[in-house]
Amino acid sequence: MNRKELAVKIFESAHLTGEFLLRSGKISNEYFDKYRFETDPLLLDAIGEQMKALIPEGTEILAGLEMGGIPLATVLSLKTGIPTVLVRKKAKEYGTRKVAEGNVFAGKKVCIVEDVVTTGGQILLSTEDLRKEGAVTADVICVILREQSAHEKLAGGGLKLTPLFTMEELKEAAGK
Repeated sequence: MNRKELAVKIFESAHLTGEFLLRSGKISNEYFDKYRFETDPLLLDAIGEQMKALIPEGTEILAGLEMGGIPLATVLSLKTGIPTVLVRKKAKEYGTRKVAEGNVFAGKKVCIVEDVVTTGGQILLSTEDLRKEGAVTADVICVILREQSAHEKLAGGGLKLTPLFTMEELKEAAGK
């Protein structure tokens, strides 16, 4: 599946209209239901094929953010052989009490994997948690960038964001 075909498939499977409250607190009349493309094995595989080129050279660990970044990091791990960590929004309060589960990442170059980015707020929080545990984190990749302002906000936290698609690109590909 080429890039344009993938954009159309993502749009067709995940674009919803109505009134939606976003994590940022903003109201939107459209929404990309990421779980629709993340739970479709054919789309997830095609997204992984396209996203693997976005992974910065030298990446040692892929950090999938709860919840949407986890299947993406997993498919990218399967395609590249790069190990993953699964990052919680908040450290669990029992057992190991870890914020990130899986491979050892302290001292390693970690690329954060996310599905849809609007403001980047959760990415900044998760990055802080990972860095406290020793991760060397400077890169974020995502499937859909909703708002361009996220680039600037993440850059303020020392992160470079590379999206597979912007919302505008998805709409254009789908003829909307």
